[in-house]
Amino acid sequence: MKPVHQVKTKPGMTTDELCKELSKAGVMGAGRVGKAVDVLEKAISDKECTVFFGLAGCMVPGGMQQILIDMINDGWLDAIVTTGAMVVHDIVEALGTKHEICDTMNDAELHKKGVNRLFDSSLPQNAYMKLEDWLRPVLDKVPREEISIREFLEVLGKNIPSENSWLKTAVSKNIPVFSPGFFDSGLGVMTYFYHQEGPKNHLNISALKDIGEPIKLVQDSKKSAAFLIGGGVPKNHIIQAAQFIDKGHTYGVQITTDRPEPGGLSGASLHEGISWGKFGEASEMVDVIADATIALPLITSALKERLSQSK
Repeated sequence: MKPVHQVKTKPGMTTDELCKELSKAGVMGAGRVGKAVDVLEKAISDKECTVFFGLAGCMVPGGMQQILIDMINDGWLDAIVTTGAMVVHDIVEALGTKHEICDTMNDAELHKKGVNRLFDSSLPQNAYMKLEDWLRPVLDKVPREEISIREFLEVLGKNIPSENSWLKTAVSKNIPVFSPGFFDSGLGVMTYFYHQEGPKNHLNISALKDIGEPIKLVQDSKKSAAFLIGGGVPKNHIIQAAQFIDKGHTYGVQITTDRPEPGGLSGASLHEGISWGKFGEASEMVDVIADATIALPLITSALKERLSQSK
C-alpha cells in the first residue's frame, strides 16, 4: 500500500507535468488518466509494438479532428479501425462544411431548419448533398473487381481535396484504415444507391477481406497495443484480432463512458479481455471512464511533450 499523492498544480504547469501529478495520485479518474499516458508512452516508444487505434463516437463533431491528424502525423499509430460515421464527419469538414455549436435543443425546430443535432454540436443537412456530389465521381474510380473496405477507403482518402482530414492523412502515410461497419453510415447509403443504378455502377466490396489483415498484423508483431476511443465494432475488431491467434495485446488503453454492468462489449473492462485471450495476463492496461473529448486532449498533449523530449 502507498499513500495517495495529493495533486499539486502551479502557474505555468505543462500538461505533462499535470499528468505526472495525476499518475502519482494513482487513484480514481485522475490516476487512470495519468496511467493512460504512461502506458501509451511505453507502447508508442516500443519499436516492437504495433499500435491499433479504435476510433468510435462523436470525435470530429466534438472538435477532435486536428488531434487525430496530429497523432497520425506524429507516427503514433500503425492501424486504425473506425466507424462509417467517423469517416463521414471527417470528409464533411474536409469539403468545407463546419460542424457548429448548436444554439437550441428544440429538435422539431432544428428539423424544420434542416439542421442535424449531435448533442450540442450540429451539422446542416445540406452537408450531405455536398458529400454526395463529391462522392459520385469518386465512386466511378473504384475498381470493379472484389476489393476490401480498407481498399475502398484508400480510394476515398486519396480523393479528398483538402489536407484537413484524418483519413487522407492516414492513407498518405500508408496506415491501413479498417471499418467493418462502414456501410451503416450516410456514405454507405449513398454508395448503395449508386450501386443500384445499373451494372456499370456495380461495386464488389467485401467485408470478409478485412477480417484477416488485422489478425495478420498482430501475428507478425512481437507486441501489440489497443488504444480505444469508445467501443462498438472498432473495439471488438481490434481485440478479437489477438484472441483468435492466442496472442493477447501487450498494452491497452480504453477511454469510454460506457459501464460494464449490462454485459455489453463497449463498457467491458480491458481486464475482462484476459479471460478471452484478447489481452495477456501480464498486459499493461487501463480503463479511463471519461468523455473522450476531455481525456484525449489531455493525454495526447502530455504524450507530445514527453515523446518529443525522448527523441
